[in-house]
Amino acid sequence: MTGSDGSTPLDIQMAGPWITEHEETLVLDALRHGWYGEGAYHYVETFEAEFASHHDRKYALMTPNCTTALHLVLAGLGIVEGDEVIAPECTWIGSVAGITYQRAATVFADIDPVHWCLTAETIAAAITPRTKAVIVVDLYGNMPDWDEIAELCASRGIAVIEDAAEALGSRYRGVRAGKFGVASVFSFHRTKTLTTGEGGMLLIDDGALFARCKLLRDHGRAPGTYLNTEVAFKYMPFNVQAALGLAQFRRIDELVGKKRWLWQGYRDRLGDISDLQFNPEPDNVHNGVWNTTLVFGETHGMTRDRAVSELAAMKLPARPFFYPLSSLPAYAGRAAQGRAEHPVAYDVSARGINLPCALNMTDRGLDAVAAGIRRLLGRA
Repeated sequence: MTGSDGSTPLDIQMAGPWITEHEETLVLDALRHGWYGEGAYHYVETFEAEFASHHDRKYALMTPNCTTALHLVLAGLGIVEGDEVIAPECTWIGSVAGITYQRAATVFADIDPVHWCLTAETIAAAITPRTKAVIVVDLYGNMPDWDEIAELCASRGIAVIEDAAEALGSRYRGVRAGKFGVASVFSFHRTKTLTTGEGGMLLIDDGALFARCKLLRDHGRAPGTYLNTEVAFKYMPFNVQAALGLAQFRRIDELVGKKRWLWQGYRDRLGDISDLQFNPEPDNVHNGVWNTTLVFGETHGMTRDRAVSELAAMKLPARPFFYPLSSLPAYAGRAAQGRAEHPVAYDVSARGINLPCALNMTDRGLDAVAAGIRRLLGRA
């Protein structure tokens, strides 16, 4: 079926992976040979080792998803009821769900107006004597000022966990996302730059913490035995999933390059319109740009919800900037305090949208989305 001009109609997807014959080959090998003896976890262990080495970490544990990776490290750190963990107002709920799983208290903090991540100042404002950890999210691939955050938390004895779920390929002062904090996590959800359908990875340098998390990952089973030392979790990955991840990982430069191509394409097409903010890339950052995000300046009078609705009417997908978590029904009763104490998060979220970032996007797709934004702003 073709359009009136003889072209193929556009099918613009919000998000999705780029799968090649390379992935098919490794997955087929795992299906055929990855079930018995020493081969039963071959792809899992190979993926873990290569991923850890790439990020200059000593240890890696693959998990069913990123949420379980975060829960695992919180449990491994001994976070319990009565403790507080600081997290950003704006992120996906998976970043913070593990805090509740551990019956600890979730303390939200405001975000920076430019990079949309936590800052040392917003973390400091949220610290109490009960604060045990902070989860710092590299939102949409953006990077915070890790030097200041690390210095603050070290001085206060607070464990830092880096949620790099969206930051594959990003770097801060030449250091890859995934190297910061006592532990870091990645997501391999079907919408991410690198996918296993569902999946996650936990990266750690401390041997004792790694051993604790590894024990908790498989029902508290002592290594090499069927003796369960405690009731723990079942957060084990499997070979077919890992084969897909390993194949994707070996194409990491290509995948991240396509994400950056999308980001640059949107900026090129909309660069003549003032007061539009995209994922930043200051001099000390290389942004992997999982998702190109657009925040409308106040001069446009455009809201997140209106933009998503009107673009949908044009058959163009867009998603809202992450809602402030304190505004969600899941955290009922916290919105008033959140709005008063975290004005940047509420303001940026209300004006921000995520643009289509599927890895099958073409120049025609970018043209169509940019044209939709122009129409939305009366700049067609």
